[in-house]
Amino acid sequence: MKEVVDAYLGNCKSRGIQGSTLAKYKTLTNQLGAYCTGQGYLYIDQLGVTDMDRFYGSWKDGKKGKAKKLERLKGFVKFCIKRKWLAEDIAEDLKAPPNASVPNPKTPFEDRELEGIYAACDKIGSQTKPGPGYRNWSGEDAKDFVYLSVYTGLRISDVALFDISKRLTGNDVFLRMHKTGKPLSTWIPDWLVARLRAREKIHGPLIFRCGETGNAKQLCDIWRNKRLKLVFKLAGPFEEKPTPHRFRHTFARILLERGVPVPDVAELIGDTEEVVRLYYAKWIKSRQVRLSRILKEAFKNQPKPRVVRRVRGRST
Repeated sequence: MKEVVDAYLGNCKSRGIQGSTLAKYKTLTNQLGAYCTGQGYLYIDQLGVTDMDRFYGSWKDGKKGKAKKLERLKGFVKFCIKRKWLAEDIAEDLKAPPNASVPNPKTPFEDRELEGIYAACDKIGSQTKPGPGYRNWSGEDAKDFVYLSVYTGLRISDVALFDISKRLTGNDVFLRMHKTGKPLSTWIPDWLVARLRAREKIHGPLIFRCGETGNAKQLCDIWRNKRLKLVFKLAGPFEEKPTPHRFRHTFARILLERGVPVPDVAELIGDTEEVVRLYYAKWIKSRQVRLSRILKEAFKNQPKPRVVRRVRGRST
């Protein structure tokens, strides 16, 4: 089983899967490995259809998370079948939860909410480090974290582990490798570059690292559940639950409202045009302009009411 998992993860890496996405594949294989250990299995071909039922039924994820993890499990099984390590598709009968494919509306922060978040950061003074190896932090640290999130659309894990020596060149922030094999970057303003470079002089290249830990999950938990949670508490109340991922939606919202073409926005956030149109249709300026033009054309020859001037209760 261990050899199979190592081969599978090696294949994932060779396909260019990195960072938080690769971590999700590792989570799946770790959970499957734990299940096999609990059953006393050493070999992949000891797994059967009923094992897949039990393993899938043990997941505590939400609908969408469960559906995504199921895709990864089915991919793992097909990987094993292709190499003849499994004789049949033992995950074939597993189905995603009902309505798991129904998209949830994206909820970016509005400009007024961002202003409230920045103002909340100004209220936070120096926070004492919780233990040896940790850094003190303040609202200015949180504000830099939010600025970088909003101006790049990076996920919280990428911001928390942001290595300025590798990701910032001039005003360009490296996002990911494009499907063409070339690096894809986004631009940030001079004042934000200056703030990030100032952090580098104090903290080194890992400008948002909280202590000695290099564990992505632990670092993200510190920022999500402690620091940003305090910021949101001071900035609230919000109509929708504030989460760090909403900064990513805000990045897309700002671009679309300014008329940036959908293909460009999709490229910057690493999604397809279809996904952008599906989730962010409300903020696509070109879509609104096109619909307004269609409506004007459709109603231009319709009968119009006669203009009536009223003077003290009577018409003239």
